[in-house]
Amino acid sequence: MSTFATASVSTHILDTSTGRPAAAVAIALAARSGSDAQWVALGGSATDADGRCKDLPALPEGTTHVRLDFETESYFARKKQAEAQQDAPRVRDSGAFFPEVAITFAVTPGEHYHVPLLLNPFGYSVYRGS
Repeated sequence: MSTFATASVSTHILDTSTGRPAAAVAIALAARSGSDAQWVALGGSATDADGRCKDLPALPEGTTHVRLDFETESYFARKKQAEAQQDAPRVRDSGAFFPEVAITFAVTPGEHYHVPLLLNPFGYSVYRGS
């Protein structure tokens, strides 16, 4: 819940190679209060079956920068294992070219930031959602 003194963050992941949500991706949240400040790990969560992460830790008062670290390597390893069990044809190796994705962005107190990750084995894109 956002208050005047703090910003809030949410995210979700869509696997654009399948057009499906990316479930069970671990996400760590860190924050700092200025460009020269040290990052403080706040904890994390994981995406649900719908690719959403609704329970990230609250940001401390005075937060100016946020970092979301998405642990994508194990997601792609699970996906590759499932494809192998289904004898799905593979055009390319579907391992993780990006074993993790770190997104850093600036925040303003009182604002909510929804930061979706569009992910595939060979690239990713992010944007500020609503």
